Formats: sequence, C-alpha cells, structure tokens
Amino acid sequence: MDTKLWGGRFTKPTHNLVDEFNASIYFDKLLAQYDIQGSIAHARMLAKCAILTQEEADTIVNGLQKIGEKIKRNEIEFQVADEDIHMNIERILQQDIGEVAGKLHTGRSRNDQVALDLHLYLRQQMVMVLEKLFNLQQALVNKAEQHLDTILPGYTHLQRAQPVRLAHHFLAYAAMLQRDINRIQDAYIRVNVCPLGAGAIAGAGFNLDREYVAKQLNFTEIYQNSMDAVSDRDFVVEFLSNSALIMMHLSRLSEELILWSSREFAFVELDDAYSTGSSMMPQKKNPDVAELVRGKTGRVYGALMGMLTVLKGLPLTYNKDLQEDKEGLFDTVKTLHDCLSLYAPMITTMKINDDAMHRAAQNDFLNATELADYLVKKNVPFREAHAIAGKLVLRCIEENIYLADLPLTTLQQYSAAFKEDVFPALRIEQAVEARRVIGGTARKAVEDQLKYVHQQLTSTQEWLRTHAELWSEPHPDFLW
Repeated sequence: MDTKLWGGRFTKPTHNLVDEFNASIYFDKLLAQYDIQGSIAHARMLAKCAILTQEEADTIVNGLQKIGEKIKRNEIEFQVADEDIHMNIERILQQDIGEVAGKLHTGRSRNDQVALDLHLYLRQQMVMVLEKLFNLQQALVNKAEQHLDTILPGYTHLQRAQPVRLAHHFLAYAAMLQRDINRIQDAYIRVNVCPLGAGAIAGAGFNLDREYVAKQLNFTEIYQNSMDAVSDRDFVVEFLSNSALIMMHLSRLSEELILWSSREFAFVELDDAYSTGSSMMPQKKNPDVAELVRGKTGRVYGALMGMLTVLKGLPLTYNKDLQEDKEGLFDTVKTLHDCLSLYAPMITTMKINDDAMHRAAQNDFLNATELADYLVKKNVPFREAHAIAGKLVLRCIEENIYLADLPLTTLQQYSAAFKEDVFPALRIEQAVEARRVIGGTARKAVEDQLKYVHQQLTSTQEWLRTHAELWSEPHPDFLW
C-alpha cells in the first residue's frame, strides 16, 4: 500500500481521484525554493534549541541544499501522491538522507509551513514588481521631459475640453504609479511577518526560538497569535487588491494609447517591436500589447474576487479551502511581471506626433474657458461670462470658424468688456500657460511636478537598495 507521510491513522489508501483532486503540486511547486529556504532555517533553529543535534541539522541542511540544486536543474519529478510541494520535498529528503529526514518536521505543521512559503514568495515578488513600477514611472517621466512644450487636447467625457501639456498628461500616470508604489511599500510591512512556529493551530509543544528563524529569513517581526498566523491571508488579498489597482491604471493608459495610435487621432505611433499585423489586411498595425494589458486586467480582478470569496465563510483556523489561495496569486504575479516588463520599453520607444496633437488643440474650442475667464477678469460674473462664451461657440459652429477668428466688433456685440487684449488670451499656448496654480499645466507648474516626481523616484531607488538582499535566493529565473 502506498502510505502517506501522514497515513498512520488510515487503514487504506485514498482513492486515486481524491489524490488528483486534493493535490496542489501542479501549481505549488513554484514554492519549492522558498520551502527549502524555510526548512533550512527551521532545521538550524532546531539545532540551536538542542531539539536536533548539530550533526543531524547539518545532514538535513545539506540534503535540502542538494535538492534545491536538483530542482533548479529540473532533475526532480514531483509526485501527485505526495499532494504538495512540502510533502514532496520531505519524501525526497527521506530518500536521500534516510530516517533523520523525519526529524525535520518536529515542531512544525504544513499549516505554518505553507504560510511561511507564501510570505517568502510574495515578499520577493513585491520587491520585483515595485522595481518594474519604478522603471515604468521613469519611462513616463523621461517622455514628459522630452515633450515639455508639446500641447494636446485634454479630454472630459472623451470630448475635447482644455489644452494641456503632454508632459502634464504623462505625469498624471506617474502620480498613479507612485500611489501603487506607496501601497506596495506599505503592504510589504504586513507581508514581512514570520508565521513559522505557530504549528497547526495552537503553537508548538517544543521550546522553539521563533525570533531566530525570523532573523535568519530577514523578517522584521513574528505573528503574535498562532491561530491568526496559520489562517491569515489578508496579505494575499491586499496584494491582489493593489495588483488590481495597478492593472486598472495600466488599462486606462492602454485605452488612451489604443485611441491615440488610431488614424482618427494619430497622436502616437507604437514601435514595431510592440505592435502586430493582420493576417488578412496588409496595412494594419495593431496595438496588441496595449490591448492585451487592458484585457488581462479582468483576470487580476477575478483573482481578487476569488480570494475574497474563498475567505468569506472560513472559521478559524486552517481549512482546505485555503489551498485555493495560490493559483490566482501566481497568475496575478506573472501577469504583473509580463505587463510591466513590456510597458516601460513600449513607452520609451513610442513616437509622439507633436504636430497632430497641436492641430487638434488649435482647431477646436479648447480656449472657450479662456474666453469666459477673460470676461471674469473684466469683472463680469462667471455665470454670465460662461453664457456669453457658450453663445459665441455656437455662433462659430454655425459659421464654421473658431473663436480666434471672430472680429472684435462681433465679440463686443455680446459684451462691451471685450477689448483688443482678448486675442492673445485666446492663443492655445497662453491658455496652457495661464494655469500657473500648483498642479496646473503652466511650464513652471509642470517643471515643479517633475522635481517632485524625481524626489519620489530617488526615494523608491533607496527603498529598493535596502531590500536588495531578497534577490539572492531563490533566483528570479527559477520562478517561471
């Protein structure tokens, strides 16, 4: 009979369909190197506490390290019968070093073991995602600096509203990404908590040194409640929620790039390396990367809703339902890495059609607000000024001209407050420059925004430097 490592209480094997249904090795093998990392720390702690001899611990640690190398070289075939990555590694260790392997699990449960693996995995992934967010933010800032004086229509309701600098537009997305970065940095605090030593539910019956394990694994604190330690998946939900926001921001930017790269807008041209063609229509250049990013947003939303639904009815502590915490998380992490890895170079290589943007801003009524503001500065109440400007826009539409084309005599039919100085105020460049308020589109205001964003970039760089140790093991190349 094929006995499980937990099978002492059972008199017959599980049904083969139950083995398949129950197994998570198909996806949690992704945690292999994290599992080994945690087990090595646990074995060393058992020796420190004299629960294992130093010789026993050294034998276990050496065996685990060799298994890790074999896994990296793809020399190990995992077994469904062993259910998950934890039992697979323990079985292989037992085959390699003998009975002493059975002592590794002393004072530990798969409940706190899997929680530890998830913390180790997600902690590293958050650092990697944050670096890619930084790269995209830097690409947007670079593009903003290159096009500080490029003017295009700003839109509300997807209708041309007021002229803005392209730099101002890109910096809006840089600000969104900064919030994403801040959220990840904040959530990292709650991921960087060690659950090992919580046991199955009530803690361990051995005098374990939990702080020692946490220090080995670079955790800043430990869970103070064993039941919370094994059942907590808030950190997974928080990461999925933050990921959903990141993808929403990328999706919004994707929608604009898709529109802007169409012939109807012709504001930008995406590089050939980040576009595709049509199997039938030779002229096509499709923004498939942007479209796929927009489409993949839905799967990240789905992972968040799935995790929330799994957790909503679970009593304390561990329940098998929690096995469902991984596939959506792994898929979300991969989706983020893929999208962010492509997005920064896509922005960097994107060509900007300054002339098309300026024409769109010039040949419309984006200066109508300037006309109203001009009258307000001449002591006309804003609501009256708004109505006058609206009537003048309607007249221009009827005559197929623009506001700057109206002669002064016509303007004065609507208000005696109009003077010759109205025409400079109607220039698109002046309309942009008039917004000097903090956060506005005037050149000085945008330059101030750039200085502020550069300070944030420097702060993010410093954060990444201080967390660089997490990049050593497991190696990122192993992740996929």
